[in-house]
Amino acid sequence: MRIDGVELWALLYKLDDPAHLEAPQGFDWKAARRQFDGLVARLNTAFQTTCETDRNIEDASYHAEVTVPADATATGGNLVVRVSNFGNLAVLALENPGAYDQEEFDALVHESDLTRIYECLDEGDYTLVAEAPLWEPYDGRVTAWVFLSSKPSWWIRYFDYL
Repeated sequence: MRIDGVELWALLYKLDDPAHLEAPQGFDWKAARRQFDGLVARLNTAFQTTCETDRNIEDASYHAEVTVPADATATGGNLVVRVSNFGNLAVLALENPGAYDQEEFDALVHESDLTRIYECLDEGDYTLVAEAPLWEPYDGRVTAWVFLSSKPSWWIRYFDYL
């Protein structure tokens, strides 16, 4: 499922719990890892490759990241899926998060790659959110950040190191 606009903002605010920065209360790490491993297996099959993963995430609001290598894509660039610890949220980026704005992303990423990634995310019960709105300044309920030295964004709240 993909969401944006008003629906996206409603979900981001709903998931925002000031008492739990890295993961929501009751977060099931083992279940999140099984869900992520399933996503990786589906992407490996869909792109007929072995995707790179980063599963060793600490002090962050996201769980893990998987990269579909450029040589396996019609796009010709690495496609990165990062999954949050919150609400089964996922984001898709070309090369690296923050590397391209939405207009550039839309122009550069091949439709067949999007279709395969969307299907893999849907099968894993992830909600895909657009990256661009997440770079907006954070105006949620968290008032005390542990590691931040700069102003927080919604990206940091759900998809980055804290």
